[in-house]
Parts: sequence; structure tokens; C-alpha cells
Amino acid sequence: MTAYQLDGLAALGDPTRRSIFEQLAEGPSSVGALAAGLPVSRPAVSQHLKVLKEADLVTDRPEGNRRIYQLNPDGLGALRAYLDRFWNQALPAFKGAVEQKAKEKQ
Repeated sequence: MTAYQLDGLAALGDPTRRSIFEQLAEGPSSVGALAAGLPVSRPAVSQHLKVLKEADLVTDRPEGNRRIYQLNPDGLGALRAYLDRFWNQALPAFKGAVEQKAKEKQ
């Protein structure tokens, strides 16, 4: 696991950051628009976005006098690859356990 993957998992462990992440999954947004749907202030949203950005899960770009945030496909790809490896290891183990349980019932 790389530092970015660990940071990504840790960043998404916070409910407010997960809400921001989920909003950004619907499309790019400004801090103000994100804050409008949350029970936290704009400065708090900015701090959460900073954590998500440091975890490589979001990127930003200037647009006039504000910044627009969006999900970072590269960071998400790395996190997904990590989770896929976990899932690909867990699924055969789960299948084996189910098959073993079925044999025991016979």
C-alpha cells in the first residue's frame, strides 16, 4: 500500500470528507456550492478539501476568483486498484469458506 492509498482511506474515514467526495462524484464544484449542502462553514470545507487533495483524491483549478474541485481519476484509480487487490484475495477465501461449510452440512 502506498502512502497515497493509506491517505485516501484515512481521508475518506471522515464523514464530512465522504460527503464532499460524494458530491464531487456528481461533478466539479466550488467550495461555496459544496458548503451549501453541508452543516459546516466554507473554511471547514476548504480544510477538508485540502486533506482530500493531499490524499490525491481531488484536484482543483482556478475559475475566475474561485477554485473548482473535482475528483482526481489518477488518485481514485490507485485507490481502486488497492481495493480490487483486497477484494480479489478476499473473494476466493470467502468462496472456499462457503464451500467448506456446504461440505460439512452434507
